[in-house]
Amino acid sequence: MRYILLDRITVLEPPELARGIKCVSLSDDIFADHFPGYPVMPGALILEALAQLSGVLLEATMRERGRHDLHAILTMADRAKFRHVVRPGDRLELEARVERVSEDGGQAQAFARVEGKLASEAMLSFAFMQVTDPGVLAKRREYLEIWLHGSIGAR
Repeated sequence: MRYILLDRITVLEPPELARGIKCVSLSDDIFADHFPGYPVMPGALILEALAQLSGVLLEATMRERGRHDLHAILTMADRAKFRHVVRPGDRLELEARVERVSEDGGQAQAFARVEGKLASEAMLSFAFMQVTDPGVLAKRREYLEIWLHGSIGAR
């Protein structure tokens, strides 16, 4: 099972800020078991949504520095706090702010909100990895186009 937990990136301003959204739906596979009769989005998946957005921001920052071959790999989630339950029907508003970035990796402070109310936050750390597989690179470009523009070639 693959989890793509960004529906749209609404702001991408490297090297500082990214914002995105995840519309939480009862049809998401996870709600079949988490929890029957009381569906709640797992904290680990909220962190994954934040990590996906933060990784895009860090990679975009490195592309601006001429490093198109580096891809962010989550290595640590620190000081994670879950302050508000996220349920089907919620629109998860995601935000990532770069704390530091170099060719070795980076850190981003990330926040998830529902209707402006803080649901979760964490400091996320990443390592950079060189990816040269053409299939992986093509899939990554496809996701980025969809996240930023809604479809491939829709600019």
